Amino acid sequence: MNVSNIGGYGSLVAASLVLLFGRMLVTRIAVLKALTIPEPVAGGLVVALLMLLVQQLSGYTVKFDTSLQTPLMLAFFATIGLSANLASLKAGGSIMVKFLGVVLGLLLMQNMIGLGMASLLGLDRHLGLLAGSITLSGGHGTGAAWSKVFSEQFGLQGATELAMACATFGLVLGGVIGGPVAKFLMSKMKPQAAAQQPAQAPSNFEEPEATRLITVNSFIESLALIALCLAGGDMLSAAIAGTAFELPTFVCVLFIGVLLRNVLAGLGLHQVFDREVSVLGNVSLALFLAMALMSLRLWELANLALPMLLILAVQAMAMAAYAILVTFRVMGSNHDAVVLAAGHCGFGLGATPTAIANMQAVTHRFGPSHLAFIVVPMVGAFFIDIANALIIKLFMALPIY
Repeated sequence: MNVSNIGGYGSLVAASLVLLFGRMLVTRIAVLKALTIPEPVAGGLVVALLMLLVQQLSGYTVKFDTSLQTPLMLAFFATIGLSANLASLKAGGSIMVKFLGVVLGLLLMQNMIGLGMASLLGLDRHLGLLAGSITLSGGHGTGAAWSKVFSEQFGLQGATELAMACATFGLVLGGVIGGPVAKFLMSKMKPQAAAQQPAQAPSNFEEPEATRLITVNSFIESLALIALCLAGGDMLSAAIAGTAFELPTFVCVLFIGVLLRNVLAGLGLHQVFDREVSVLGNVSLALFLAMALMSLRLWELANLALPMLLILAVQAMAMAAYAILVTFRVMGSNHDAVVLAAGHCGFGLGATPTAIANMQAVTHRFGPSHLAFIVVPMVGAFFIDIANALIIKLFMALPIY
C-alpha cells in the first residue's frame, strides 16, 4: 500500500483549509445549513470520505501528522476550566445536577442496549459493553483503557481495534445528529417557549465569530495561563496514575484551569480575560475537530462486523430518541433544553469538543444559551468520566460475568 505522509506544518495547513471548506459547504449547501451541521464536521467528514474513496480505488493512503491534535484538545479543555468561575457554576448548580442525572440515565441505557443486542446476536457480551458507554460516552481514551482489560483478562481478540472503530463511529455520528435533533425540537416547541431567548449578549464559546478586543500583553498572559494548565494537568495526571483517583489528562487540565482562575481571582492577583480565553479556546476547538475528522481512517470501520455495526446503529437512534424524549423534556422543554439536547448528542456519542461544536452551530442559528455553555462543558468533560467509570464497573460486576 502506498502511503503519503503529511508533516506537522502541512497537516496544520490542511486543517485550516478543512475549516474554510466546511464554512463554504455549510454556507452554500442548504441542507447542511438547515440541519445546523458544525463547520469542522462538514469539512472534515467530506475530506475523510474523499480519503476513503482514494484508498479504495487506488490503495493510496494519505497519513496526516496528528501530533498537534492532543495539545489542541488539552488547550481547549484548559480554556473551559479558565472560563469557569465559581459564581457561574453556583448559578448553574441545580441544573447541572439535573443534567448529570439525565447523563447517568443515558450511560445505563447504552450499556443495556449493548448487552441486550450482543445477547440477541449471539456475541460475546464484552463486545456489547465495548459498543456501549465505554466507547460512545467514553470516547477513544476510555475505549483504549477498557479494551486492554477485556483483551488481557477475558481473552477478547481484537478488542483495541474494535474499541477504536466504535469510538470513531460515535465521533462521526455525534457531530451529525446533534443539529437535526435541535432542528426537530425547535420545530416542535411552542412559540412562546421558542421565543424565550437570553437577554444578554453571547459570550465565551457561544459565538465564536464575535469580535473581541484583545492586546498583546493580555494575550501573552492568557497563553501563559493555558500553558500552566497543560503543565499542571500533566503533572497531576502522572501523580494519580495507577491509583483509585486516576483520571484522563484532559480532566486534570480542566481541573487546574478551574483552580487557577478562582484562586487567582480570590487572592486578587489576576482576573482571567474571558473574551481572550474564548478566542484561544475556539481556535483550539476548531483545529482539533478539523484534524480529528480529516484524519479518520474510515476504511478501518470495516473491522466492525455487521453485528457490531447494527449495535452502533441502534445506539445512534437511541441517542437521538433519548435527547428528544428525555434530555429535552427533563431540562425544561425550552430554548436552553434544545441546546443541551444537541450538546448531549455530541458527547453522548462522541466527545465534549463535538458537543461544543454542535451547540455553537445551534446557537448561531437559533440564539445563545448561556446555561448550556456552563453546564455541558463541566458535565461532559469532568463528571461524565467519573460516572462512566463507576457504571462500567457496576455492569462488570453483574453475575453474567
